Amino acid sequence: MDKTLQGYIDKLNSLNFKEMYEGDFFLTWEKTDDEIEAVFTVADALRYMRENNISTKVFESGLGISLFRDNSTRTRFSFASACNLLGLEVQDLDEGKSQIAHGETVRETANMISFMADVIGIRDDMYIGKGNKYMHDVVNAVTQGHEAGVLEQKPTLVNLQCDIDHPTQCMADMLHIIHTFGGPENLKGKKIAMTWAYSPSYGKPLSVPQGVIGLMSRFGMEVVLAHPEGYEIMPEVEEVAKKNALASGGSFRKTNSMADAFKDADIVYPKSWAPFAAMEKRTNLYAEGDTDGIKALEKELLAQNAEHKDWCCTEELMSTTRDGKALYLHCLPADINGVSCEDGEVAESVFDRYRDPLYKQASYKPYIIAAMIFLAKQADPAATLEALAQKNTPRHMK
Repeated sequence: MDKTLQGYIDKLNSLNFKEMYEGDFFLTWEKTDDEIEAVFTVADALRYMRENNISTKVFESGLGISLFRDNSTRTRFSFASACNLLGLEVQDLDEGKSQIAHGETVRETANMISFMADVIGIRDDMYIGKGNKYMHDVVNAVTQGHEAGVLEQKPTLVNLQCDIDHPTQCMADMLHIIHTFGGPENLKGKKIAMTWAYSPSYGKPLSVPQGVIGLMSRFGMEVVLAHPEGYEIMPEVEEVAKKNALASGGSFRKTNSMADAFKDADIVYPKSWAPFAAMEKRTNLYAEGDTDGIKALEKELLAQNAEHKDWCCTEELMSTTRDGKALYLHCLPADINGVSCEDGEVAESVFDRYRDPLYKQASYKPYIIAAMIFLAKQADPAATLEALAQKNTPRHMK
């Protein structure tokens, strides 16, 4: 047995993640520390096997259903890559081409798409109080279908971004951090600045900053959330971060100063988002069909954003970080000054300098998603990894 693979298998055998089998993945803070570590371990194992030309196909047939209610590049392709890595074929549910437009219920749709589906990945991040609830509605529907004998298996749901959390993104970010700093044991006391940054667009979801503080606070880090006054996130997620920081021996605090957040930071994550209160108002306006109200809110928020163009990740700010060499993170695409917009989240020179690490950061997402599916669908993941390693089927013929 390859020593590296044996190390991953030994690590899995030391963890308790039995509750993940036949389960779903909604929010990172609903998972235990062992379960989070199991996802990281399987993701690393799957990546290692693919890089060493070992097939990780555990399905000979089956579907991965994707439903994206918001635009996506990285997450869409990451989900497709993850399903393919495990042997599943992907089918996208285009709601405009389905019977949903004719009033088909969530319960009916969920069952009709799941006859041979092993996983459903959903992105529904635009409306406060809606996205995560919709995902639970889907899971409840397929669970009932399975219990009634309509579905031979209950598909696993993977949250590909909702109104509360973006678990696949933030776990990919965290695995990138872990590898950059040489292991989770080296993260104690490290400062990460999750900061708002200016964008010329309106209505960006809250799920990335919320996901970051909800996950990074579990590793004993000094987590700082920075934004101008009026750009608050969900208070309940702040409470999650506080609780996590207390349990992990780290800290969580807020500031209205980007400079304060960047000072001596080891990691910076400048990213625009819309105010929680505005997103709530936006959701209500859409529910009421108030087109004029939506247009007025958009105009108001764009004007509010424009008052904070100085919230930008510049070379000057980066020089104030730990030794001037903080790890720069972004979920992409970033609003780059002079490239994608006149004024935005980050200076062109900063982004260019970190381009390769940013692509590396994004590259962990397919493996994180695959690991979530793997842990939900394999009764004994360690034994499955061992069987795949011993079988040693080449992924491709060289």
